[in-house]
Amino acid sequence: MKTVKDQLEEEISAAMQAYAPGAGICPAIVQPSTNPQFGDYQVNGVMPLAKTIKANPVQSAQEIVLRMDVSKICEQPEVAGPGFINLRLKNDFVAKSLLEVNKDPANLGIEKAAEPKTVVVDFSSPNIAKQMHVGHLRSTIIGDCICRILEFLGHKVIRQNHIGDWGLQFGMLFASMKEQGHRVPLDVVDLEQLYKDAKKRFDTDQKFATTATTSVVDLHVGDARVRNDWKEILEKSLTHCFQIYDLLGGIFKKEDICGESFYKDMLKDVVSELKKKGLAVESEGAICVFLPGFKDKEGNPLPVIIQKSDGAYLYATTDLAAIRYRVEKLNADRIIYVTDARQNLHFQMLFAVADMAGWLERNGKKIEPVHVTFGSVLGENGKPLKTREGENVKLKELLDEAVTRARKIVEEKNPELPDKQKDEIARAVGIGAVKYADYSNNRTSDYVFSFDKMLAMEGNTAPYMQYAYARIKSIERKAETKGVKIEDELADIKTLSLTEPAELNLGKHLIRYGEAVEAAASDYRPNYLTSYLYDLAQKFSVFYTDCPVLDAGPDKRPTRLLLCDLTARTIEHGLSTLLGIEVVEQM
Repeated sequence: MKTVKDQLEEEISAAMQAYAPGAGICPAIVQPSTNPQFGDYQVNGVMPLAKTIKANPVQSAQEIVLRMDVSKICEQPEVAGPGFINLRLKNDFVAKSLLEVNKDPANLGIEKAAEPKTVVVDFSSPNIAKQMHVGHLRSTIIGDCICRILEFLGHKVIRQNHIGDWGLQFGMLFASMKEQGHRVPLDVVDLEQLYKDAKKRFDTDQKFATTATTSVVDLHVGDARVRNDWKEILEKSLTHCFQIYDLLGGIFKKEDICGESFYKDMLKDVVSELKKKGLAVESEGAICVFLPGFKDKEGNPLPVIIQKSDGAYLYATTDLAAIRYRVEKLNADRIIYVTDARQNLHFQMLFAVADMAGWLERNGKKIEPVHVTFGSVLGENGKPLKTREGENVKLKELLDEAVTRARKIVEEKNPELPDKQKDEIARAVGIGAVKYADYSNNRTSDYVFSFDKMLAMEGNTAPYMQYAYARIKSIERKAETKGVKIEDELADIKTLSLTEPAELNLGKHLIRYGEAVEAAASDYRPNYLTSYLYDLAQKFSVFYTDCPVLDAGPDKRPTRLLLCDLTARTIEHGLSTLLGIEVVEQM
């Protein structure tokens, strides 16, 4: 079903058009009210319309109210302030909407996209031969959340992990391994140490640096021994990455890995095509694209270098090849890149070059490139999270620590549980806490990483949300001991009685779930979802305190059981399906 907001905007927009047909299309701008005493929704679009037609906004609002018919949804609209229209939902509309949601357990009443798109989402992108660290956390889980939401809404989502598997670091590794008889280290930890040692030598030993550079060329031209070493390094590194991805909820499959090496044979053609189109020119021996409007600090034209003077290609070349491939071969309608904000200029210039080359168009239809940025994860000192030695915190160690701490909490709360169940709960709570803490912050802001805060049982945290779900499941278990068969009571429920304020407030919030999902999808912001879920848990807590469920009379109990059931299903859907966070039935 359409969201309440969409239904209201549709009707009010038509009334605004009828009132001022010559004003063009002016959006109704319906928003949830920030203060319940003024109603459930507020119409904010009248004032801009009145300004356009040079009319009194209050009188305009009154005229629009006369022309709109929201009687099936709302009580009589009220004009307030300088031209707002306040709307209060009818109890019977809320009840009817809850029953419709109940009939759609898979989607909870949320409509799928009217025009499904093919969306490529590029995220995570670790470098091979190095352990994943905390700097990879946000791209990995935000990207996964975006995929989950878009998939749920009916879009075809193609996940792409653009790993760094074709750079100079391999030349350094090969040079060191050559000295050791081409022995590939046992795992990624040893590989990373080998790389660190090789990097120091590369910076200080010219002979070693020459060997490393030559080894990269050997890789690129297909030397058999070097290629075999490269494949082995790749396999060991990806084994490490997939341990992380599986721990985080199965982020990728092997077919989603599409790194720099995949595009290696396309780079020459990218440069050639840009030259033919008159976009790429030689400058000081390099091949560059100069974009209008992009200048350095001195005001000089800022180039996109796509081939160095020594013939080597750059990240920009590979990224351009990826865009062209994703549009032409994957049929992408939209390409989303999830990286930190420091890469903003790179993607602005990348999109501009691709657009000028005509690579962001297919069959006369524009392809939408999107750069989804995020801030940094900070330590308690307000600086980027590092170890005492100044290195990036390894992601595996961080997640393991979260699970260990969660295990201690479970041990304190429920020492009688079997060890296997304690371990399962600890994993769900620990990993969920890390993910939820990230999601609950505005993605464009930095945030301070704190185990104590993210594992707290109070506040907007994963443990609080998981406990809210477990609490409802305990009601169901208690019902069984009292001989109450919930499935029977809800099987043929046709009417609801929403007479208590806490019942109505909870019901109103439940039918707004689709609005939260739409908002999170349109702006790629998981915190819209976490805010909604936290408010839901709080409203349920008030409801549960004020409204007895199992001890309610036969006229009230089915309604309250349904409110409990829909709350649990919504929390489970939001956490598990959209955020990739496990729920547990017992804490």
